[in-house]
Amino acid sequence: MALHRLVSACPPLDTNSSYCNLLQCSHFGATSIAAVRDGELAGSVTGYRVPDRPDTLFVWQVAVHPDARGHGLARTMLRNLAARPALQDINFIETSITPDNEASWRLFTGFATELHAETARSVMFEQTLHFQGLHDTEYLLRIGPLNA
Repeated sequence: MALHRLVSACPPLDTNSSYCNLLQCSHFGATSIAAVRDGELAGSVTGYRVPDRPDTLFVWQVAVHPDARGHGLARTMLRNLAARPALQDINFIETSITPDNEASWRLFTGFATELHAETARSVMFEQTLHFQGLHDTEYLLRIGPLNA
């Protein structure tokens, strides 16, 4: 429930059901990370290995509580997640970002620069075709190869 509350406090993130958040924390715990401050969830990065490309980590959501922003927590969580021994075979990191989410573009392109990795951008889910006009286009940002 702490993850559900955190994401709810971080618009424009899509809130998932609390059941979905429990699955993220249990089924995808090895590919997700949480930051706790004073006993409260301050941030999280949820992700998973892409099923047909297990060398690719897809970052589902990055959430940082408004009170914890401005200290590099999101980048620190990404850095610590990517450094896990269990993820050393990851060659690519992918995420989807809407065109107007400047904070996410800065986070992920800055992370790619830190890793000396290339980026590629393409349409993942298109506003009209996939969302019937109810959601902005989601662009896939692919970072890597990481071990080049």
